[in-house]
Amino acid sequence: MATPMYLEIFRQLLDKPFTNPFPVKYAPKNMHAALEAIKAGKVKIHPPVPVPDDFRGKIAYDRDACIGCRMCIKVCPANAIEYVPPPDGGPRGGKVKFYMSRCTFCALCTEICPKHCISMTTEFLMADTDKNSPNLVITDSGKTQPPSGE
Repeated sequence: MATPMYLEIFRQLLDKPFTNPFPVKYAPKNMHAALEAIKAGKVKIHPPVPVPDDFRGKIAYDRDACIGCRMCIKVCPANAIEYVPPPDGGPRGGKVKFYMSRCTFCALCTEICPKHCISMTTEFLMADTDKNSPNLVITDSGKTQPPSGE
């Protein structure tokens, strides 16, 4: 008896996979060795699939535009944002720091920010062996784009 489940299994057996072989075309035995070979230019990187326009990737943060209201910290479900007080120790004017290793990419911080100094980029290549590397801790990315519709 052919049920929808069996038909789906048969269809999936015949379809090509939806995944993209990235960063190299064939799965290497040692990923660290493959990444070193890519850095040395011995292996060519397999291009990733294009990301959609509304993709939520690495956070961009404009430190100069930030007023230190801490609204982003209050809405972050992953506690990925830390308040950095001002150097003079005053009650206002502090900034924030984003830990991408904790981020769930929910984009709640970008929606609540009154100055629109936080945005999501299409960058997704963030793999690192150190969760506190400069690649994964965002303190200032420069200017961000205001959300569409404004």
